[in-house]
Amino acid sequence: MPYISEDDSKPVGAYPQTDIDVLIVGTGFAGLTAAIECIRKGHRVRVLERNKDIITSGDLYFMGLSATRFLKHWPDMKKEFDEISLTNLWMTTHKHEGTSMTPMMSFADRVKAQGLMKSPPGTFQLRPLVYQMYIRQVEQLGVDIQFGKKVVDYFEDEDKKKPGVVTDQGERFEADVVIAADGVGSKSQSLLGGQVRAKPSGRAMWRAVFPIHHLDKHPEVKAALGMHKTEHGESPVLRTWLGPGTYAKTVTLQDKMIWLMNHNVTGSEKESWHNMVDSDEVLANMDIGNGPVPWAPVFKDLVRLTPPGSIVNFELLWRDPQPSWASPGGRVVAIGDAAHSYLPSSGNGATQAIEDAISLATCLQLGGIDKIPQAVNAHIRMRFVRNACAQKLGFSNAELLQDTDWRKVKVDPSKAQPKLPRWVWSHDPEAYAYEVYDKLVESIEKGVPLGEEDIPPNYPPGYKYEPWTIDEIMEDMRNGKPVQLGSGNWD
Repeated sequence: MPYISEDDSKPVGAYPQTDIDVLIVGTGFAGLTAAIECIRKGHRVRVLERNKDIITSGDLYFMGLSATRFLKHWPDMKKEFDEISLTNLWMTTHKHEGTSMTPMMSFADRVKAQGLMKSPPGTFQLRPLVYQMYIRQVEQLGVDIQFGKKVVDYFEDEDKKKPGVVTDQGERFEADVVIAADGVGSKSQSLLGGQVRAKPSGRAMWRAVFPIHHLDKHPEVKAALGMHKTEHGESPVLRTWLGPGTYAKTVTLQDKMIWLMNHNVTGSEKESWHNMVDSDEVLANMDIGNGPVPWAPVFKDLVRLTPPGSIVNFELLWRDPQPSWASPGGRVVAIGDAAHSYLPSSGNGATQAIEDAISLATCLQLGGIDKIPQAVNAHIRMRFVRNACAQKLGFSNAELLQDTDWRKVKVDPSKAQPKLPRWVWSHDPEAYAYEVYDKLVESIEKGVPLGEEDIPPNYPPGYKYEPWTIDEIMEDMRNGKPVQLGSGNWD
């Protein structure tokens, strides 16, 4: 297999054409990464998007190193990514009633204090800026994106070895391989093995982002939640607020204010980033279920300052791991949220979606046009256990935020921080595909069970794969038990 070194850059044109016709549905991070990486690997690409344009809305999220190593092949994107990264972010932690519990510290210093590595395992990013970076790249490549194409059905003709999709207008599109990157509720799931039923968690998330000038109306809030002053100027600040059965975050940027809060369901929540509520509803419900001590006055004032039309009430639904990511013939494959959804609080959804896209584009290049099903199944073997572990880690991190032991935090501030384990951020999905592809193909042909292949793991060292369900996790949480991660080293 070709070897990709840490610094080895292979831009567009470095690989021969494969003649594989790839049809991608969706323009989220998974779909856009799949588009540019498939082009770089020599495949032909078309993209279908249900909306009239690429949606660039959103707020702060964490992008792990495992999802950004591929940017070495895209120098313009890497330059822009480095420029927009919030590398100067500072962090601090409070109790929900306002008491400061950890000192203000840069993200880089906090990572070092946790003993993770000399430099951070990723960067915080603003979703709109990263989307704009992708848009510039796909426009430069001339990617064929057809907008207003709402896919309502996926199909696979095994005799012709042609998969495809049908839109709500009755249009049919065929290709050699179809990549379903259309998110939670993808219509591909009926072909791939059935829809995984969403289960209510009883929790939801208020999220808001608005121009920072709204804080000018309340000098006390502006001072309490301001930027952090350093010798190099002002830096953005991520403040975490932890309470009994709840948590919140505020992010203060030069031009924006962002806040989010995990809360009990109120009846108005939906699994949609367009489900808006007003500040009065938040204020009426934010103290419910948090014990006798109310939220800090400064946080309530922040909610009051939030302009109308800015607060989303997003329902947190739980799903079992999707049992199958590919069609029976192996020519339709789901990636990103269409294959494995993550809680917004996991900090891993975008990272794993991008890893998927890189892995799949590489496997298709290795398999070639005559062995697409082989390539798809090898890709899934590389990704399934890793994602099952990352999903479970997301539940464990959410539990940590909602059930903080303050005695331990006083001694070690990392006890209030979600885990960022080495097995997540040290991974390189492209190099890994080149390293293990042949062995995985051999294992599949020999009928070796999932997780028992003789290859280096890209999940917790020593972990032995065991299927798990949301019902098991919910039962443990109801009984006051920590999420059982399983065997191996998860740190």
